[in-house]
Amino acid sequence: MPGSKLNPINQRRLEVFKSHKRGYYSFWLFLLLFTLSLFAEFVANDKPLLVSYEEALYFPVFKAYPETTFGGEFETEAEYRDEFVADLINDKGWMLWPIIRYSYDTINYSLDQPAPSPPTTENWFGTDDQARDVSARVIYGFRISVLFGLTLTIISSVIGVAVGAMQGFYGGKIDLIGQRFIEIWGSMPRLYLLIILSSIVVPNFWWLLGIMLLFSWMALIDVVRAEFLRGRNLEYVRAARALGLGDRTIMFRHILPNAMVATMTFLPFILTGAITTLTALDFLGFGLPPGSPSLGELVAQGKSNLQAPWLGISAFMVLSIMLTLLVFIGEAARDAFDPRKTLL
Repeated sequence: MPGSKLNPINQRRLEVFKSHKRGYYSFWLFLLLFTLSLFAEFVANDKPLLVSYEEALYFPVFKAYPETTFGGEFETEAEYRDEFVADLINDKGWMLWPIIRYSYDTINYSLDQPAPSPPTTENWFGTDDQARDVSARVIYGFRISVLFGLTLTIISSVIGVAVGAMQGFYGGKIDLIGQRFIEIWGSMPRLYLLIILSSIVVPNFWWLLGIMLLFSWMALIDVVRAEFLRGRNLEYVRAARALGLGDRTIMFRHILPNAMVATMTFLPFILTGAITTLTALDFLGFGLPPGSPSLGELVAQGKSNLQAPWLGISAFMVLSIMLTLLVFIGEAARDAFDPRKTLL
């Protein structure tokens, strides 16, 4: 292709990825859903996107305004869903609301029946046992799950690739000691240790990320180590060493690109495992802090409230769609980096 920045091999990989229709469309659908979730505050929020009052514009999504700004009596932040505040604003202006007028922690006090309440035109997926809108919690929960999984996948992959590269390139005692340590560390019951550590400290996003990182970094070591063990004895590596290139240059410039082919095919599946583990911890009550928009907590609510099937169905649909899309993307990436298909 004229003017293309991709080399022929990467062009062929892109063509193979596109030819895998299921994975290709899954990639774009997942990217669309993730992008929408990144702007969750503009989709589901208990604050208006824009307020016009006395010919002045206000943006409650970005800034907190006291009730006195709109003619109220209190200096605290305006409660825009309150009928009194809404009447004050509507008398001298208007409000532009998001599609869903609830945030993940907004409690609906105007329910016609006890929570959890079934789906209505106001609460599309119903409410949970604390009268919070399920659709809003699903959107925010999707975002935090994907962000957590992506962060864990990237950091653990960097550590795993570095450790596997050192073991495979240097071999000898470094490889021997490293393999024995990995065998011992990898044989530990991870879920039980995660539960124990999560019960010792107050869990939050970063604590959970650090705790899960203790074990997830080993996922890519075997693949990268094998590639470096094979690549360090190839002719072009010997030639580079004879020309006086340093170990770091040889590792990251000459061998690592070949090792990344196998690594890239595993990344979507590592991301899937990270999301599943976070959901499991939230379901057991050892994950994110109480009140966080968690898909695992929604699954637990569905289990505890069998009379409200919309809770379990909502969590199941979101998790199944998200994980299915990631698996399809992983299959397409695996085919794209398969040398037998790339070199045809």
